[in-house]
Amino acid sequence: MLRLTFGMDDILADTHQKLVSIVMNEFDPLHDEELFYQKPFRELLHPKQVDRLYRMVSQPGFFADLPVKAGAVETVHKLMKYYEVFIATRAMEFPNSFQEKYNWLRRHFNFVPWTNLVFCGNKSILITDYLIDDQPKTLSSSKSEGILFSAPHNLQERSFRRVKDWDEIAELFLP
Repeated sequence: MLRLTFGMDDILADTHQKLVSIVMNEFDPLHDEELFYQKPFRELLHPKQVDRLYRMVSQPGFFADLPVKAGAVETVHKLMKYYEVFIATRAMEFPNSFQEKYNWLRRHFNFVPWTNLVFCGNKSILITDYLIDDQPKTLSSSKSEGILFSAPHNLQERSFRRVKDWDEIAELFLP
């Protein structure tokens, strides 16, 4: 059975949507909300605002209530009939996130065995057939075939096959 590994943030969980919501509600943005889905935060916000936003990610509670990406639950469930599915997240980057991410995964993806949840600092240790992630540097260091999940911070990247949503993942991997 082939192995698929999915990152969590901005693949299963819509972390970017939560960050945009924070920007629109707590900052004084100079741009319309839609632009934050087309360009990286670093191109649209003052550097101090970018620092503030990423400090907020380190705060307890940030990962507890992330929205689920449309189609993620249903597609992962279907993929499990044909593949061994893993979910990997760099939880060690934000130490407060471990319990929140684990609880989030159990709440939304409770059909994925706990043995297939990987909390790590560096995904290059993973050896699976495919790694679907939003970070080009993660895919570059992987021994797996990398597929880039589109996000505003990676739209200029051209080195990897790309999927824009869960419909495209289903089209790529389901019969």
